[in-house]
Amino acid sequence: MWWRRPTKADVYANRFRQRRVRDFLAICDEILADRGRCRVLDLGGAADYWLGLETLWQDRPLHFTLVNLYAEETPDARFTAIIGDGCRLAEIADGSFDVVHSNSVIEHVGSWQNKVRMAAEIRRVAPRYYVQTPNYWFPVEPHLRTPLIHWLPRPLQRSLLMRSAHGFFPKAETLDDADRILSDSSLLDAVEMAALFPDARIERERFGGLVKSFVAIR
Repeated sequence: MWWRRPTKADVYANRFRQRRVRDFLAICDEILADRGRCRVLDLGGAADYWLGLETLWQDRPLHFTLVNLYAEETPDARFTAIIGDGCRLAEIADGSFDVVHSNSVIEHVGSWQNKVRMAAEIRRVAPRYYVQTPNYWFPVEPHLRTPLIHWLPRPLQRSLLMRSAHGFFPKAETLDDADRILSDSSLLDAVEMAALFPDARIERERFGGLVKSFVAIR
């Protein structure tokens, strides 16, 4: 993988993650009260994410199935990892899980059609879900960690990426490198999130009075 995945050292992100996990656990608690167990499908998630926040959920009988495009090692029996595409979960039957969790993933699946497919799969495989994504209109692009860059014309974006490293990405050495970086994510706004998840409430996560990200919750 040519870009750096966020780690536990990303303290700024973890502050928001802790809040998100607490909100997600409120859904899990409702499921546990009703069913006595909670099967979580985490699209694009990693065991390290949950282990880093384990003190928040370790007393609950949760089982996490992690779906990624690559193999993921699991530390213990609370986790299962499978290779799969969040836009095409053909191997997972309708309603197989109690809740789907997805944190900062749907903006990475490419085209609008792929986002529609992923949202439909999320709604198909579980009756409940928690889907977070950064807000396009927040002035700092979260992956490049650069103000306003996602609002600039593409030629100027490429030029900036070829001058220095940005966020989780190294300096682009070629136009192809720059274009791959820019194509890695496409951020969503509130109207798009509501269209993708019409049966959810869309929560707004704020930072400095501005909407930093959206969370679709059902």
